[in-house]
Amino acid sequence: MHTIDDLKEPPLPQDSAAGNARDIAFLVYPGFQIQDLSGPLAAFEVAATIHGGCRYLCEVVSLAGGAICSSSGLEVVTRQIRARPYDTLLVVGGSMSADPAILPAISDQLNIAAMRGSRRIASVCTGAFLLAAAGLLDGRRATTHWKYAARLQRQYPKIKVEGDRIFTKDQGIWTSAGVTSGIDLALAMIEEDLGSDVARDTAQMLVVYHRRPGNQSQFSAMAAMEPESDRIRQVLIYMREHLRQELSTEHLAAVACLSPRQFGRSFLTETGETPAKAVERLRVEVARLKVERSAEPIEIIARTSGFADPERMRRAFIRVTGHPPQSIRRMAGHVGQA
Repeated sequence: MHTIDDLKEPPLPQDSAAGNARDIAFLVYPGFQIQDLSGPLAAFEVAATIHGGCRYLCEVVSLAGGAICSSSGLEVVTRQIRARPYDTLLVVGGSMSADPAILPAISDQLNIAAMRGSRRIASVCTGAFLLAAAGLLDGRRATTHWKYAARLQRQYPKIKVEGDRIFTKDQGIWTSAGVTSGIDLALAMIEEDLGSDVARDTAQMLVVYHRRPGNQSQFSAMAAMEPESDRIRQVLIYMREHLRQELSTEHLAAVACLSPRQFGRSFLTETGETPAKAVERLRVEVARLKVERSAEPIEIIARTSGFADPERMRRAFIRVTGHPPQSIRRMAGHVGQA
């Protein structure tokens, strides 16, 4: 059993109003996902250790307090969620997501936190469903684990679900994708609070990538297509390695040693994409990394990624990501901004 040392709730330091101490509560419930809790919690703990002038006062809370069992069977001893606001209240994900019987009570607590002035309210993975049930995501951008993004949009049509994002921030409400993306969300919060140097050092201590942009894709185009046969898998690898060439269906069919008709049918069956759409997704993925991580002119990125011209790349970006390259570059340069 994992327990929290000293369950007596510590008083906030007198200088907390000046921003030198921030209390962060992680709201759990029966069946919560343990890594949704442990990843962000470790990030805030490490950041507080690195930055001597700021304290993160972290606690794990639940509706009634006491031992709460996670989906893995591990139990965490929690405090009862308090009435006064937290600086940051983070709802973890779980087995889709909480027992319906406790949803009204969780919704009430989340609305209390919002009304009483918690600076940030956030979720990891399917915790977004709890924020949505409380109405806190209405009219806002949000994300969740890619597997549940469509469900979140269907159940809560007032939300602008961005199912391919690592995390989002919209008017003080943060949401993140599945499991390890909770660390990315925490690092963005740490950067907002303490600056990029502390966030970078925290990431290094955790042995994770620093500043994975919130708008970065949750998974690669190659992984998303997951063909069954080696023949189609090899074609995907060929596509990825020859993006600057003209990759017509006829050319790719020859690589697969199939007729164009057989190849097109097999490729669609195994990947869910036409060959042309797959090539476009792969080119956008490669170009997007260059847009986010370099200062190369858009025209050069278009050419080196296999696009005939910048306008065609712009249209492909909008189809695949929902944003033109210039917007993605601005977002990557201002991680954590709304």
